[in-house]
Amino acid sequence: MEEQIQPLNPVAISLGPIQVNWYGLIIGVGIALALWLAMREGDRRGLPKDIFADLLLWAIPISIICARIYYVIFQWDHYKDSPGDIIKIWEGGIAIHGALIGAVATAYFFAKSRNVSFWKLADIAAPSIILGQAIGRWGNFMNQEAHGGEVTRAFLESLYLPEFIVNQMYIQGTYYHPTFLYESIWNFIGFVLLMMLRRVNLRRGEIFLTYVIWYSVGRFFVEGMRTDSLMLTDNLRIAQTISVALIVFAIGLLLYRRKKGYADIRYLEQKN
Repeated sequence: MEEQIQPLNPVAISLGPIQVNWYGLIIGVGIALALWLAMREGDRRGLPKDIFADLLLWAIPISIICARIYYVIFQWDHYKDSPGDIIKIWEGGIAIHGALIGAVATAYFFAKSRNVSFWKLADIAAPSIILGQAIGRWGNFMNQEAHGGEVTRAFLESLYLPEFIVNQMYIQGTYYHPTFLYESIWNFIGFVLLMMLRRVNLRRGEIFLTYVIWYSVGRFFVEGMRTDSLMLTDNLRIAQTISVALIVFAIGLLLYRRKKGYADIRYLEQKN
């Protein structure tokens, strides 16, 4: 006999025809907290007070567009026959790697326009980015998405998870790996690590590159457990491929910048 477990309501607020889903609310909280943290640190590091708020005005829409383009590219077999569906972002279908590519590109050109070091902006923003990602994964939890393969209730209980998480992982008669939780915990640990690295006074750019490496390592392993991955081939997941490429690129760039003397300025130095 199938268990009777009611999932959590994905709608947070309902006022007549207007609905606010927990997914959007949680993402919004993550962005707000990330922005506050970046603005606070930016002020300490001598940057204009509203520089991160101004950056966000550009980065959010561009990141959403890039996240959608990324998804559509790797799902082109579907969208080439239904081009009208490309704009239906409300039906789902955005990719975090696409969003990050859009955000980094936006930050690079924004920094140049403001005559500020991109690497300084990136170092300050890195803990905020990974904190926002850690919080944002709980939006996936509310939607019962981005989960892993099948498991038993006994397995989930062996992880000492709260009952509300165990119950929410019961989807259409089956329990699943809470991969959203694995990635969220990994990102929270990464946030603490990056905050600690601020005190070490690393060379400029290395906090951000550490973020890229840390996030990519966690994403590689978590992605291997998920059931909704975008696939490059029958056996090769796109997110894992991108993660490996980012790890290699970030390590290589870190070493290159040190060798060429491009990273001689330290994080705590008050220079633009």
